[in-house]
Amino acid sequence: MSTLALRGPARIVVLQHRRALWIAGALALAGVAMLMTAVWWNSGPADTYTDSGCSYMDTSPRCLAALDDVLSHQAWLRDVLRYTGTAMMVLPAAIGVFVAGPMIGRELESGTYRLAWSQSVSPARWLLTKLTVPAAITVVAVPVLSAVYAWCRTSPDTDRPAWYDTSVYAATGTLPTASALLGIALGALAALLVRRTLVAMSVTALVYGAVALALGAVRDSLWAVTTVVTPLNATPAGLPGSTLFVGSGLMAGEQQLPGETCYRDPVPELVNRCLADHHVTGTYTDYHPASHFWPLQLVGTAIVLVLTAAAVALAFRVLRRRHA
Repeated sequence: MSTLALRGPARIVVLQHRRALWIAGALALAGVAMLMTAVWWNSGPADTYTDSGCSYMDTSPRCLAALDDVLSHQAWLRDVLRYTGTAMMVLPAAIGVFVAGPMIGRELESGTYRLAWSQSVSPARWLLTKLTVPAAITVVAVPVLSAVYAWCRTSPDTDRPAWYDTSVYAATGTLPTASALLGIALGALAALLVRRTLVAMSVTALVYGAVALALGAVRDSLWAVTTVVTPLNATPAGLPGSTLFVGSGLMAGEQQLPGETCYRDPVPELVNRCLADHHVTGTYTDYHPASHFWPLQLVGTAIVLVLTAAAVALAFRVLRRRHA
C-alpha cells in the first residue's frame, strides 16, 4: 500500500505501523511461495513414478523405492497443508491482537490519541481509520492466501486432508476473511473497554478463541444433514467419498432413536425384544456430503459478519460514551 496515495489519518496509521505491515506482507508472500514450491517439489517424484512404467502391484526393488519416494513426498505435503491451515486458523486472532495492542490500545494507554483529536480529527473518524486500514489490507491479503491454499489442495499428487478437517475448513472459502474482520472488530472493542495494551491483547485472543470454538461446535448443525435410512437387518449402503459423518441411530417409524436404545445390552434376545417393543424398522445415518461445504461456509460467514457488525457498533458506542 503506497502511503503517497493516502491522505489524512489513514496515511498516518500506515506510517506509524509500516514496519509491522511490511513484516506481515513479507510473511504472506513467503507463505504463498512456500505453498507453491511445496506443490512443485511434490509433483517431481509423482511424474517420475508415472514415467517409469511402474504400477502399485509391481514389487520390484526399483518400483518399491520409487513408490516409497512418492508416498513420503505426499505425506510431507499433507503436513505442510495441515500446518498452513492451522496458521490460517490463528491468523484472525493475530490480526485482532495487533489491532487491540499496538494500533489502538497503546495510543489509549499512553494518551497519544489526544494529538490526533486535537487536529480536526473526531474520535469517530479516528476509530474508523483504525478499523478501515487493517480491514482493507485483510480483504485483499486473506482471500489471496486462502485461494492459494485451496489451489494447492487441488493438485492431483496431493495426499490432502478432507474438506471438513478443522484446519482445512477454517482456511478455505469465505470464512477466513470474515473471521479476520471479526478479529479486527474484537481487537478494537477490547482496546476501548480496557485501555491497557497487554490486557486488551489477551482479552482479544481469549474472546476470539471462545467464539471460534463455539462456532466450531455448532458447525454441523448450520445446514440440514443428508439422511440415509437402511431397513433393519439389511446391509447399510456405503456413504459417498469425502463425507462428514454426523450421527446415526434407529428408526421407529418416522421417529429417530439413539442407537444405544436397544444395543446397550449384549444379549441378542433382549436386543430383538427391545427392537420389537420400540417398533424399530431400520437404522439411519446423518452426514454432510462434500456439496454441503459452501452452504455451511456461507451460513457460518453470515454469523461471523453479524458478530463483527455488532462488535463494531458496540466499539463506537463505547467511544461516544467515554468521550462525549
